Amino acid sequence: MSETALSARIDIIDKALVRSFSYINGKWSAASKGKTFAVTDPSNGTCLGDVASLSAEESTGAVSAAQQAFAHWAGLLPQERAAILRRWFDLQLAHKEDLARIMVLEQGKPLSEARGEIEYGAAFAEFYAEEAKRPNIEGVTSHMADAEVELWREPVGVAALITPWNFPSAMLTRKAAAALAAGCTIVAHPSAQTPYSALALAELAERAGFPPGVFNVVTGVAPEVVEPWTEDNRVRALSFTGSTPVGKLLYRQCATTVKRLVLELGGHAPVIVFRDGDLESAVNEAIKAKFATSGQDCLGANRIFVERPIYEAFCNSFIKAVQSLSIGCGMDDPDVGPLINEKAVQKQEEHVSDALAKGARVACGGARHPLGPLFYEPTVLVDVPADAAIMHDETFGPVAAITPFDTEDEVISRANDTEYALVAYLHSNDPRRIYRVSRALQFGMVAVNRTKVTGAPIPFGGAKQSGLGREGARLGMEEFTEIKYVCRDWA
Repeated sequence: MSETALSARIDIIDKALVRSFSYINGKWSAASKGKTFAVTDPSNGTCLGDVASLSAEESTGAVSAAQQAFAHWAGLLPQERAAILRRWFDLQLAHKEDLARIMVLEQGKPLSEARGEIEYGAAFAEFYAEEAKRPNIEGVTSHMADAEVELWREPVGVAALITPWNFPSAMLTRKAAAALAAGCTIVAHPSAQTPYSALALAELAERAGFPPGVFNVVTGVAPEVVEPWTEDNRVRALSFTGSTPVGKLLYRQCATTVKRLVLELGGHAPVIVFRDGDLESAVNEAIKAKFATSGQDCLGANRIFVERPIYEAFCNSFIKAVQSLSIGCGMDDPDVGPLINEKAVQKQEEHVSDALAKGARVACGGARHPLGPLFYEPTVLVDVPADAAIMHDETFGPVAAITPFDTEDEVISRANDTEYALVAYLHSNDPRRIYRVSRALQFGMVAVNRTKVTGAPIPFGGAKQSGLGREGARLGMEEFTEIKYVCRDWA
């Protein structure tokens, strides 16, 4: 199919949102040597189009454009930056349906989830449009009788943003809105599996009025695009969402230029269900935590621990709920869509096979779905032993692992037995237990009797090898600032 295959779809109204070139210095840029890469629909393997694959030299050129634009952008009044961010937010909501459909076609997630992602991501543009007007200048009580002391927050400079395929819109808006509100200019690299969502946001950024060079999106092969940024002294901050191994690589590569880093890495979330919790609610919330985005979510429930007296009842209800989940192409708005690629499907197979070999049982699912090669049945494994791979490695797919526990101390120890510490889910109606366990869980976020916890006003992030820094809230903008200490002599 041609590069216009996606824009030719009758269900996308604003065809100009479908872009196949990078966006650098206010212009749409093809690769100088004409290199491209194909983007396919994971539900059926159809080629959606060919997108420009830029070279390392061209990627460095984007940094030059951002560096040149930085002084002007940082020098604008905060309310001027805020007005542009607000227009970007308004445009995202106005084009929500087109943005959602573009996302479904390249990523595969159900349409209702894609609509929700657009709303969620746009909320960061709205939130940081307000935060842009409230830079924190803090007065400090002086330790010297003849001096006045202040702390100023100033933008670090050019920020590199590297975004994943599972949330191709929200991860860019969450990072970009914070950096832009702080006064930074950005160079962004979307996943080669889902570039169209980022390019559509760049089109709306241009309409919103971001000056040339402030908002740049560079498409291509990750090593060629990103490695020059890690080595470039002009890039003063790098924000990455993705796997822990890649995050560690970027950490090492950025060490020579001592950049500010924000890393949102892997998760291995436990769901802990105590017998004093609401069983029906715990089942419903565990389904949400496990199967949203077809399980391809760093917040996804990977290990479900259920107190033994209610273990059988929980399993029966959970299995019944999973068996009722619909499976299909994202545009049909099922509960579960395709996985992103063949490697992802193979990981489900490996985890299921390993768990069975170690004594677990398949209660439902456990195989590829006949809809297509990238569809995997929603699967429930019960009686999963502690040494199964799925209990130690992020599955990133629609396979749920359930296991019983006997004591509070036991389950806390088992939940914490991981180097991934992004989020934990807890179900109990005992306020003392909720307090004790929430304090004891070594995770960046704890959700109590619910699944949805994230949003623009909260600091998203994890502990241990789940990352560094926070995204969202005031702290998310501060990640893109430096503190300047000013001491004035009044003698």
